[in-house]
Amino acid sequence: MTPALVVLLILFLACLLGFTARFSSIACVLWILALETSPDEWLDRLIGEHETIIAVMKLYGLLLVAVLALRHGLRRDRYNPSLAFGAMFAIGLMHGLYPGLGLLASARGLVGSAAPFLFSFVRLQAPFIRAVKRAVVWGPLAAVAFGGVLAATGLDQMYSIAEGAIRLGGSGEPPFLAGFALTAIYAGLLEYQHEPRRGQALLVLVNFSIILLTGARMPLAIAVLFIGSVLLAQRRFLLLAAAGAAGALGVMFLSAMRFLRVADLARLGQAMNLSNRNIVWPYFESAIGASPWVGWGVGAGKVIIPYSSHLDSLLGTNAAHDEYLRIGAEGGLFGLALLIALFFLWARHNTAHMPGPQAWLMRLIFVCFALHAATDNTLIATTSSVLFLWVSAAFATPKEASKPPG
Repeated sequence: MTPALVVLLILFLACLLGFTARFSSIACVLWILALETSPDEWLDRLIGEHETIIAVMKLYGLLLVAVLALRHGLRRDRYNPSLAFGAMFAIGLMHGLYPGLGLLASARGLVGSAAPFLFSFVRLQAPFIRAVKRAVVWGPLAAVAFGGVLAATGLDQMYSIAEGAIRLGGSGEPPFLAGFALTAIYAGLLEYQHEPRRGQALLVLVNFSIILLTGARMPLAIAVLFIGSVLLAQRRFLLLAAAGAAGALGVMFLSAMRFLRVADLARLGQAMNLSNRNIVWPYFESAIGASPWVGWGVGAGKVIIPYSSHLDSLLGTNAAHDEYLRIGAEGGLFGLALLIALFFLWARHNTAHMPGPQAWLMRLIFVCFALHAATDNTLIATTSSVLFLWVSAAFATPKEASKPPG
């Protein structure tokens, strides 16, 4: 790198730091929208460097956490799930890392795993919290719109065809768009619980439609379960009956809805085909069996099936598609139990200040997340950065949110 480029890079970083410090709420909104438009997919197709793009996105999140901590201070968060990853990292070093996993790679895994939870250690201010909640709810729609722009310019395609059915991806991959839309439904319904407005209800419906068009089965099932539970708890029996009637009509006319992936799979009786996950899972089960109590260190999930392996080339991924198996391989039964316990205590402790209906709803979100984790990479995908930033904003107490800077 030439001296001129070094100087330009330093000046750019200085400008970025100044902008983040001065306009932290705007910077956070832009970061959320950047995550949801999935540059690790569309930009990777243009310039390559998939892992580098993800690393840059996560590093900016760490910069944002550091800036907020310096401006507004830290808060104690004794049950934060990131503590479990720190324990697993230390135990992995003492036990010995998985063959092919180096110390630096394990440290990167620790940072990547802990990063989504770090906002909960920061005192978040009311304007920042409002900005996060709005960005999360509108983010999936922005991703679809940006995907339309990319498609119109010929740089990318906003949908794919899987066995004759359409899968909406926006500017990224359908499962990621579905994950972002599921978080938007969580956020929208929690806001609706606090202050019922038609606009919020409409956005929930829009985000549900996005999940349906992505063809992602588990997010769709979770969304149906979550929305149905909320309607039942609120005794919105008329809306629940209308939703049931719409679902029944969909089942009756499956053959006419083949353009929807979930409808086509249900029609063919393949709705439970887990996209080759059953091929991947035995590798992680074998790793757990070789070290069942403490696992093989944070980051082992990325090398159990090497990137250069034939299986990775065949499936296009080496991910576990099951966080319980991945955490079990990285931290053993001890690490998995510790992480689950911290999640439980984190949710219970941080919802204690919420009004009863909102606390119940937030706890239900954690139950839905636990179900979702059984079939997807809910802790290491970019969707987790958005989900747990929003969770941290929802957990911020009124006292902390109203505390003046300094």
